[in-house]
Amino acid sequence: MKNVLNVLPLFLITLLITSCVSVRVASDYDKEADFSTYESFAFYKTGIDQAEISDLDKRRILRAIEAELLAKGFTKSENPDLLVSIFTKSRERINVYNNGWGGYGYGWGWSPWYWGGYGYGYGSVTKSTEGSLYIDLIDASKKELVWQGTGTGYLTRNMDKKEERIKEFVMKIMEKYPPGAGK
Repeated sequence: MKNVLNVLPLFLITLLITSCVSVRVASDYDKEADFSTYESFAFYKTGIDQAEISDLDKRRILRAIEAELLAKGFTKSENPDLLVSIFTKSRERINVYNNGWGGYGYGWGWSPWYWGGYGYGYGSVTKSTEGSLYIDLIDASKKELVWQGTGTGYLTRNMDKKEERIKEFVMKIMEKYPPGAGK
């Protein structure tokens, strides 16, 4: 039993970390838009410049979006049907886990000997960054938003895995385009 109690906190932390790996996505769109007419795209520089992330991360995101749109049959154009813009948000999360249980302690209490043996206590504090990426598709002729995809998940500080994580965010979001494609 003691070995199980020693391994339990490690198991719970591992479960928490693996459950936070995925990207939660949602999308919204203009029900009046005819998505079958959109065949070309360009990036909307004005909107992208307002995203509050590093230029390196912007380029990583834009390359991933471009790859996804090209895979869907779009072409990049100087006279596009769709303008692509991005927006980002992030927030720090502090998670406190207290998976401990107490045994006996010193001092007055209910024990007939007024003091007891030992106790266990497991706790941990983790800090992580949760980020949201919004991908906006704007009808170029009307200058109206026709589709928005959002992905929310934990970000990595590991530079080796950063590009991979950005690609995962974009891929999961773009799975929702065009509307009804994921059904």
